[in-house]
Amino acid sequence: MRRRLFAAGLLGAASLLAGCGFRLRRSAALPFRTLYTGFAPTSAIGAEFRRLVRVAEDTELVDDPKKAEARLEVLREQREREVVAFSTTGRPREYQLRLRFGFRVVDAQSRELLPPTELVLSRDITSTDIEVVAKQQEEELLFRDMQSDLVQQLLRRLAAIPRP
Repeated sequence: MRRRLFAAGLLGAASLLAGCGFRLRRSAALPFRTLYTGFAPTSAIGAEFRRLVRVAEDTELVDDPKKAEARLEVLREQREREVVAFSTTGRPREYQLRLRFGFRVVDAQSRELLPPTELVLSRDITSTDIEVVAKQQEEELLFRDMQSDLVQQLLRRLAAIPRP
């Protein structure tokens, strides 16, 4: 009797989850069948972007811009590190890390689908003279986190472009 009641409870819970519309978040559906990206070969943002687009359902990355329905043109990709506070001895105490990314999207006839846009992400980090190596690792981790955020924002902006 207990087993039947337990099995019925599990079946009921499974049907509730299936009926509520729960789905894992998927990559944004881009409005182009083929896309050329102008990232530098060594770009970490470009590598993550290509990885996420490859798992998208309807968009294929192409190597020839002439075969692309749309082109993502990278205008600027820059990491910045600026001192925002000093200690009483005049040493840097706090930094602001920024990741700037400028881009635009054009179609096969070079008409703008998305005008030049710049995404800027920033994070603050404190500094000490004692923990130099740990702070360098934390800085790199923050830049990687900003890259992931930037790629997600970029994908959402591309997905919002109306279909031609």
